Amino acid sequence: MTAEPNKPCQIKRDYQQLINLYPATAHTDAHYLSKLSIYQQRVFEAHSQQKLLVLGQIGLGNGLELLSWWRTQANPSQRLLLKVFEPNPINAYELKSLWDQSLTLVKETPFEPHLESKQASALECKSKLSQLAQTLLDAEPTAIIGCQRLIFDDGRTTIDLHFGDIQTQLSSLSHSPMHPVQHWLILPHLLQALHHQSHWQMAKLSDDSATIATIGLSESSGLSETTVNRFQACGFTVSDINELGTKALGINALGIHQPVTLINHQPDAVLLHERQVLRQQDAKAYAFNPMAAILSSATQSSIAIIGGGLASAHLALSLAERGQGAKVFCKDAELGQGASGNRQGAIYPLLTPENDELSHFFQQAFLFSRRRVQALTSAPADNQTPISHDFCGVLQTAHDERSQLRLDKIIQGQPWPSEIAYAVDAEQANAIAKINLDKPGFFYPLGGWVCPFEYAEAAIQKTMQLADVSVSLNTDILAIERQSDGWVLLTEKERFGPFAQLVLANGAELTQFDASNKLQMSPFRGQVSHVPAQFQLSQLATVLCANGYLTPSHQGLHCLGASYVKEPEHLDFCPQEQQENLMKMHESYPNQSWLEDIDMNGNNARVGVRMVTRDHFPMMGCAPDVAKILEDYEQHQLTKESRHYWQTTPAPVHQGLYILGGLGSRGLSSGPLAAECLAAQLCGEPIPLDKETLCKLNPNRMWLRKLLKGKAL
Repeated sequence: MTAEPNKPCQIKRDYQQLINLYPATAHTDAHYLSKLSIYQQRVFEAHSQQKLLVLGQIGLGNGLELLSWWRTQANPSQRLLLKVFEPNPINAYELKSLWDQSLTLVKETPFEPHLESKQASALECKSKLSQLAQTLLDAEPTAIIGCQRLIFDDGRTTIDLHFGDIQTQLSSLSHSPMHPVQHWLILPHLLQALHHQSHWQMAKLSDDSATIATIGLSESSGLSETTVNRFQACGFTVSDINELGTKALGINALGIHQPVTLINHQPDAVLLHERQVLRQQDAKAYAFNPMAAILSSATQSSIAIIGGGLASAHLALSLAERGQGAKVFCKDAELGQGASGNRQGAIYPLLTPENDELSHFFQQAFLFSRRRVQALTSAPADNQTPISHDFCGVLQTAHDERSQLRLDKIIQGQPWPSEIAYAVDAEQANAIAKINLDKPGFFYPLGGWVCPFEYAEAAIQKTMQLADVSVSLNTDILAIERQSDGWVLLTEKERFGPFAQLVLANGAELTQFDASNKLQMSPFRGQVSHVPAQFQLSQLATVLCANGYLTPSHQGLHCLGASYVKEPEHLDFCPQEQQENLMKMHESYPNQSWLEDIDMNGNNARVGVRMVTRDHFPMMGCAPDVAKILEDYEQHQLTKESRHYWQTTPAPVHQGLYILGGLGSRGLSSGPLAAECLAAQLCGEPIPLDKETLCKLNPNRMWLRKLLKGKAL
């Protein structure tokens, strides 16, 4: 018998090891949760008029504080964004170990009599927390470094899990002027671990009246007066949840209901100025990468999106979750007829040996897209398109000596979380694939395949349930014009607009307009072969990626591909590319008998064009004004002074015009998160990516990289 590969759920720390990580919160009881809930209720009441409430939490602990925020949220017209910073990456299996024990403690620990009248019973509390815990576990948070954005309840609750060194994670984020952090909850085991610099980074991200709450602010808890003073020196008011008693809760000088305030300190002008200096330093360091908040009032702004594929559909969905409508213009009779039109597309992260920004982005993006598929299929509405998909895993193998060296570097380069990928030997690879490969590989257990055009259609249908979104099919936009009151879109016979904001998300046609024709991306033709599922081939149980890819069967056909032809002259069926797709499989898995089951005689295939960037990052953000960049370049080039100019001067952009494209061959993985980030930018909300990665996504990056180094264009 073949050996079963290790599963992520078999590779986890036991509960006692996790308790050692979180000693101060491991024995959370119902008494504490009652006090915590009252504090959280006061926070929500104080900000009941805000459409988006942003809260911060330092430490994940056993997760009950996070779940309690979620449970306490009761205002249906308010959205919650909870940003949780945890230094020890943790996955869903480890969280389950913690919650199983902690929720049992909640059930067995009665509420104090004086709190029972105000709170649900311990059993009811446990039941609600258990439901939320299961919902969060189903999202499968993964032990990767960086931010994982989890969206629940059609966008009403968003949780950003930031794993990794807290100081690094805090400093990597930009201040959101329209939606700063309003309050922080700090778990006690991390109070002493926070550096003074972390306090200031928290202040940078916060509203000027933001407060800090923690548990057990006393000498016995180990919290020094120095730590408290440091928070005060950064302009925070600090309170202790454990000091919450039965007396009526007062309102402090900041206008928020609070438990007993240990330090009732109103930030003075000097401290607020220090915060502003930090924000200005941040803005100056990244001035070349314009990411300013755009929509002062989302409900009063009109947004047009050109494109009918995955990117435009998910941008519309992310905007709709924020209550923002949009008008989508698609040149085809149906959505998803361009690069999103394939029957099956592989979905898995792009990893690098160095685990650099590219690798980090694709891990975050892949997990976000996977959750989107699950959310759109978990409870589909009437008449909503089902999304054909199978998270059967993706098995990557080499096809020659060079690719083997590359794959070995990736496998050996990092201690990859087992939920992301793990190495398998030839016997394990055969067991996973259910056909003989007879070579080792790298297995992505959460990956698989998705039908792209159904994914786009389902996203649009969900969008229309949430906001005022319309789709104009058979509408080929041939030109765009910037006028004083916005952007106007032109077809042969019609004019649309003006629109305050316009997003170009039209795939292969993205560079067709004067304002976008200099974008540095190239079209690549891809022919995907459709082959009948038969004999041994039909047993394939995972996506194979080597020199080309092969999917498990769907509706009686496998997808085999794909060709890769730069700047194609036509999109007609090509017999040569059909045979090349077959030869790629023979090169990847020579002498395997199932290769004879691949029947190409039907000449069944689909041709599409994907736009590819040299660095493999998609493009997301403000559309660069290339003509103005070149004009400025004539005055500022090839000197130290010119480097300083480009570093400190906002790069020229077309006002109100944005780019979302260049998704290449990994659009299923990268597109939804790129769309979510652009929606957050348009609405002035915190973006779930660090500043360096946002620079990598910016459509102006190809020029700015040279200019910032003082090189010639």
